[in-house]
Amino acid sequence: MNRASVPTRQAFSEGLVSFAEVNRDFWVLESDIGKSTYTYLFGDRYPQRYFNLGIAEIGLFATAAGIASSGRPVVCGGYGVFITMRAVEAIRSFICYPDLDVKILSSHGGITAAIDGVTHQATEDIGTMSQIPNMRVLCPADPVSARACVEASFSVHGPVFNRLMRDPLYDLYPEGESFPIGGSKLLREGGDLTIASYGDIVFQAIEAADALAATGVTADVIDLYSIKPYDREAVLASIRKTGALV
Repeated sequence: MNRASVPTRQAFSEGLVSFAEVNRDFWVLESDIGKSTYTYLFGDRYPQRYFNLGIAEIGLFATAAGIASSGRPVVCGGYGVFITMRAVEAIRSFICYPDLDVKILSSHGGITAAIDGVTHQATEDIGTMSQIPNMRVLCPADPVSARACVEASFSVHGPVFNRLMRDPLYDLYPEGESFPIGGSKLLREGGDLTIASYGDIVFQAIEAADALAATGVTADVIDLYSIKPYDREAVLASIRKTGALV
């Protein structure tokens, strides 16, 4: 495990730029925070496929629905709290129910925007997005998996919500690792305890497992990067083996 490198919001946008080199049919829309989400990297490289719609998240997703209904995939970028609170009805009714091909870059997930105050903290985002029909939910734990989640998002037709973080994260995986929707990763293997986690606290779960191992307690550590659908069989198999879940 290497030290923290870049935020997953940056890594995902870097992945968009790379993916666009061989997949030229999608556009990127953002809500006037391209510098913060790093979608400006895509705009600098592909200005004719990048549109800033201003701080108007409902309009962002209404526009995305119109474009996607014509057959062109769309990526929408914004802060998680405004995407999942202000624009949830547009996402639900305009994109998810008709199952349109819109991928969501949701930055500053959870309390990683703590310094910006409660108005910018997205603590309800996973619960909200997971309840909407046809929506898939991914939450990468490091820059490698964030870049890979771009390809995973485009591997299916329909909406995918990518929950990304503000702060730099540890590199947990080697470059080239794949992260299919519905999968998981076993990062530590043990027999006494199962620790299931996702996103920015996966590295803390690994550190906890290593600390426990020093006392003679061994743990499975599972990265549930795919939250919806999640790898039910992997979790159940681990719990049957260890008998305990954290």
